[in-house]
Amino acid sequence: MTSIIWITVAVLGTFTVGYMGYSRYLSQFLELDAENETPAHKYEDGQEYVPSKKPVLLGHHFSSIAGGAPIVGPITAGAVWGWVPALLWIAIGNPLMGSVHDFVSLSGSLRHEGKSIGYIIGQYVGERGKNMLLWFAFLTIILVVAVFALVVAIVFDAFPQVTTASTIYIGLALVFGVYLYQLNGPFIPGTVLFVAGVFAGVWVGIEFPFALFPYPAGAEGSYPQGTLVLADALGLGSGGWIPGSSATAMNPNRAAWVPLIMVYAGIASALPVWTLLQPRDYLSSFLLYTGVGGTLLAVIVGTVFGTASQPLVIADSMGAFNGFWGVEGAGLMPLFPILFLTIACGTISGFHSLVSSGTTAKQLDKETDARLIGYGGMLGEGLLAAVALSTLAVAGFADPAGGIGAALPNFATGGGIILTSFGLPQSFGAPFMALVLVSFLLTSTDTAVRLGRYMMEEIVGLPAGETASGFEGATGSGSALGSLARGRYTNPLIQAIPAYLMVISGEWLTLWALFGGANQLLAALALLTATVWLANWDESKQLVSTGVPMAIMTTITVLGLAWLAFYSNLYKKLIQGGAEGLSAIASSVVQMVLAVVLIYIALSLVKMGYDNIQSVRDTGGVAAEPSDD
Repeated sequence: MTSIIWITVAVLGTFTVGYMGYSRYLSQFLELDAENETPAHKYEDGQEYVPSKKPVLLGHHFSSIAGGAPIVGPITAGAVWGWVPALLWIAIGNPLMGSVHDFVSLSGSLRHEGKSIGYIIGQYVGERGKNMLLWFAFLTIILVVAVFALVVAIVFDAFPQVTTASTIYIGLALVFGVYLYQLNGPFIPGTVLFVAGVFAGVWVGIEFPFALFPYPAGAEGSYPQGTLVLADALGLGSGGWIPGSSATAMNPNRAAWVPLIMVYAGIASALPVWTLLQPRDYLSSFLLYTGVGGTLLAVIVGTVFGTASQPLVIADSMGAFNGFWGVEGAGLMPLFPILFLTIACGTISGFHSLVSSGTTAKQLDKETDARLIGYGGMLGEGLLAAVALSTLAVAGFADPAGGIGAALPNFATGGGIILTSFGLPQSFGAPFMALVLVSFLLTSTDTAVRLGRYMMEEIVGLPAGETASGFEGATGSGSALGSLARGRYTNPLIQAIPAYLMVISGEWLTLWALFGGANQLLAALALLTATVWLANWDESKQLVSTGVPMAIMTTITVLGLAWLAFYSNLYKKLIQGGAEGLSAIASSVVQMVLAVVLIYIALSLVKMGYDNIQSVRDTGGVAAEPSDD
């Protein structure tokens, strides 16, 4: 039997070589200089542009990029096609593609006043290209909010201990923000005190779990003994009246959590970054580092000393390679290109370019910090993907077609087994790993909403360093609708309402497919943006480091979306009648149309970027005037 330690060894080996060698070369190639003024200092406003200590910003950045996708994706892909293809894509693709993507997105934003990738590409290919990319990014963020809110609700429902612990650490983060930025409390003692409070919150959550609505009658399983059900205490009934409570992957408790999570994300995104975002992400980063690093160390300890509750070997239900078409229960999908879209964030993720060129670039204290935060942060997400694959390998996965609902319990269950290597009971380890997952998700969700506002600010026009509440009215160059769209209090509604409607429809499989395709396409466009920037910066700059990954991701994404549009939906569901009922037919049509639109946007932007690069090379470093035709 194969030990799961080989998953850890493979990833740590390639990641170490990538950071020690390739990232150092890229840092010199991008000419990062600690003496250069960053946007955080140039536009410092105490709201969005806030110079931050490197460990604090690394905690925020890592917490923001590492959502549920690098957990769900590797688990699903490993079960469908086998653990070897999944491991290879993570171990090789991350340092050569994903980490490069994050690093150059962050560095490019630093050189463009902390603006997004949409603004950057607009500088070189024109306003039309900028708006196409910004609208695409904004629509992708709506999908991110929908998927992550649903996954948080699923975890809260499966582990009500986590709801208590999450509430505690959010409250601690608010107090820590006041302590650090208003009271100027000492950094290290404050860190020790508040981090201890976060871990104490885990114990409190295990002792005092709570849920919103009772466990569904007739469903398998139950809440932990002693769980406080708020609906019972308040006389709200079983919750059947909650919208979407009977939809796929939903129940009253999950359906009630979804809007509450979105409200939280909206409020958190509107607050100044020092109030909640920075301190919460910094505190939760210790939880996340412990979860990822502790699990990797537990694999080593449990394998070498045999201290785990069971041998840490790959379960019999996990195949090394299940063939090009995968296991039959998952619907027979081709390994190329669907595996590369399924894993997504563990290897490369377009959402990270929005974080890097959104919140992170506005808080970077020194340019040289970008190497650790950009390149190193993505390697950290790759380690999370390796942890997810390891938990699946230990726990096994009998139903690879189960998707999100089946993947998440495996992460907590498998993680609990691995942590028994340290003598921790599985009854503690499983909820702890569930809290690790939720910590990733909550931080990514409200960061996504904030990024959505940044995208809209650039679309409707708002000068760097300025913010809007959304209640100013139609003044200046903006219309009343534009004022609402860019407002920090009103823009979250524009994102949350369509996201909520998609979630309660019950089409979570649709959401995951669209999220994966849109996310990977955005990664290709971010690499395109970096390539265009480098070409315009200096005609002698090599374009291989960004151009080759861009070409690979464009090919993978276009083929994957074409498969989704024309085979999975048009042929299987519409022509062959696989979609039963009006809602299923409508869902298939929407998927097909969106996939085609995404392909069109991608190819159009690639053509614009290619024309710009050719113009630069032909004219000796001076690009032709951008055209909006």
